[in-house]
Amino acid sequence: MATDPRVARAEAAVVYKVLNNNVVISVDKSGQERVLMGRGLGFQLLPTDTVDPARVEKTFILEQGSEADHARQLLTSVPYPVIEAVTRAVDEAERMLGRSLGRRLPLAVIDHVQYVLERLQKGIRIPSAAMPELRVLHPQEFAAATAMAQSVSASLATELPEEEAVFLTMHLLNATRDEPNGTAALLFRRVQHVMKTVETGLGVHLDPASPDYARFILHVQFLLQRLGAQSMLRGTDTSFFDFAKRSYPRSYAIASDVKLYVSAATGSDLTDEELLYVIVHVERLANQVVDSATT
Repeated sequence: MATDPRVARAEAAVVYKVLNNNVVISVDKSGQERVLMGRGLGFQLLPTDTVDPARVEKTFILEQGSEADHARQLLTSVPYPVIEAVTRAVDEAERMLGRSLGRRLPLAVIDHVQYVLERLQKGIRIPSAAMPELRVLHPQEFAAATAMAQSVSASLATELPEEEAVFLTMHLLNATRDEPNGTAALLFRRVQHVMKTVETGLGVHLDPASPDYARFILHVQFLLQRLGAQSMLRGTDTSFFDFAKRSYPRSYAIASDVKLYVSAATGSDLTDEELLYVIVHVERLANQVVDSATT
């Protein structure tokens, strides 16, 4: 589903179906279904009536098949203030990120926000980790998601839980990347698992605000992306790897645990060259822990 208000204002549309007082469906000359939205837009309208373009606030293009059925059901059942708040927040996120967020994002966020609101009304709050890695890996999307959550909260006079910035970031990541749906989330979960493996090995919670933490997070992300692209680092000189293995046994052991996880998760083994850089980063993080303990 895609927002395109210019279409609605360009020409009058003929009503195909009225979903509710605020939402109607029209069919354009090419046979494409469009959802037209506006406060009171559908009131007393009948099929074949003409919609006044000046009253249309938003236009969505419906995909064919089951997605269109889901869109109709969602837009019929969700209160219009929620739809209005979410579409406004998505528009703001597009301006912040400087690009279109695609057809599916508004529906996905409407569905998600309505789910959250229903749970809040029942006194149910779904816990979520803070996921500080997101701030490092995807600062622009995280900032846009935070702004979205604040915008929706203000529009609906209902404070969304703080962790909604995390969930909305994941929606944005899938919308802003030309990858199969869920790829960004999968990559992030793997990065997160690697970080937990390192923290468990070091026996500490690392400081996500430290430069070494940020460098390692980015390194792990690029490592996993290289792995997926089958373009891992390879070297012929093993002397530095052998030196690191002997000199930093704990960091080597932790890096080996990372290698085992990556192999199980992806089906591919890290090269010694890749493992070397993991050892070096882990040792740097270990030294950061020691320095923090002595200050």
